[in-house]
Parts: sequence; structure tokens; C-alpha cells
Amino acid sequence: MNEYVWETAEEINLQLARRVSRIRKRRSISQEQMSELCGVSYGSIKRFERTGQISLLSLTKIASALDCADEIRHLFENVPYGSIEEVIHERK
Repeated sequence: MNEYVWETAEEINLQLARRVSRIRKRRSISQEQMSELCGVSYGSIKRFERTGQISLLSLTKIASALDCADEIRHLFENVPYGSIEEVIHERK
């Protein structure tokens, strides 16, 4: 748990936004079409791809529209224990 984090939360979000944008473009979906497909405003999609900022609900809608909902559905599923204390606390 005491590992160093070399990326900020903002940098991680921006990398995620770039991956989502690449998937959208690979599927030949414009930002406007994405907005219509998932019910997230065009401005939110545009801002997300530019800054990485988006609500979790909107990100989930985008993932569903791109047929990538499992990526979010399984987030934090297989996180390894950081110590024996975590194992003990989980069982209480």
C-alpha cells in the first residue's frame, strides 16, 4: 500500500479518456453520434476527451454504448490484499 504513485488522478483520467476516444474513432462514431447513442451531452463527451473529466454515470453510459460495460463492471474486482490485516478486516 505504500507504493509510489507517479501519475496524478488527472493524468490517469486523461489516459482513460484517450483510450475511450480511440475506441470511438476506431468504430467511426463521431462525438455527436456518441452523444445520441449513450444519452450523454455532446459537451460532456467533448470535455471528457479533452480533459478526462466526467461523471461515473456518464462514463458508464459511454462504456455501455461502446459495448465495453464489462470494463467498468469488473473494476476493483480482483484487487490483491495489501497485508494480512486486510484479510483479517475483511472477514469481520
